[in-house]
Amino acid sequence: MIKIKIFVFNPFQENTFLLYDESNECIIIDAGCNEEKEFKEIDSFISENNLSVKKIINTHCHIDHIMGNAYLVNKYKVPSIAHQEDMPLLERSNDMAMAFGFNVQQPPVPDKFVDDGDEIKFGNTTLQVKHVPGHSPGSIALYNEQEQFVIVGDVLFKRGIGRTDLPGGDYDTLIASIKNKLFTLNNDVVVYSGHGENTTIAQEKSENPYF
Repeated sequence: MIKIKIFVFNPFQENTFLLYDESNECIIIDAGCNEEKEFKEIDSFISENNLSVKKIINTHCHIDHIMGNAYLVNKYKVPSIAHQEDMPLLERSNDMAMAFGFNVQQPPVPDKFVDDGDEIKFGNTTLQVKHVPGHSPGSIALYNEQEQFVIVGDVLFKRGIGRTDLPGGDYDTLIASIKNKLFTLNNDVVVYSGHGENTTIAQEKSENPYF
C-alpha cells in the first residue's frame, strides 16, 4: 500500500510529494522546500515515520519544483532524477530564482535521466515514467498502475492545464501529451498535480474547458 504525503511549499504553493510503502522506503517528488521551517517540516515527517529516502525526482525543472533538491540530496545522500530535456532549465535555476526574488542553493546535476517507458522503483513500488512535454520540454508524469494514480507536475490541473508561455513551452505539444499519455489511462485514475487539488482522468475529460 502506497501512502502519499503532500507538502505545500514556497510562495508558489507548490505540491511536494513524499511517497512511501510498507518497506519504509520513500521518494520525494518535486522538492519545493526552500526555507528552514520547510526543511524541518519534511525532515520531521521522515524521521517520525522512520523512513529511508531513496531518490529525489523532478517532474520538471521550473524553479518552484527544484528549490529543495540541493538540500535533500546533500542531507540524505541520495540521487536525483529528471528528464534530460529540462537540463537548460536546471542550469538557469539561479537566474530564475533571482527573477522571482529567491535565494536558492544551486540544484545538483541529476544523477540519472529517465525517459518515456522507464520505471522508477523503491521498496515494493514501481512508477512508470511518461514523457509529457509541452509545459516544459522534459516534463514527465509518474504513473502507478497497481493503485491507479498519476503524479503529473504542472501538465494537467483540476479544470486547467499548465502554462505554455514559459521557455520551452508549447500549447499544441501539451494538449497532445495530455490526450495521448494521460487521457488514455483509466477514467478512475487519480491525478495529483503540482499545484492545487487532485482530480481524476474522468473529471478532466468531462469538465476541463481545454478539451
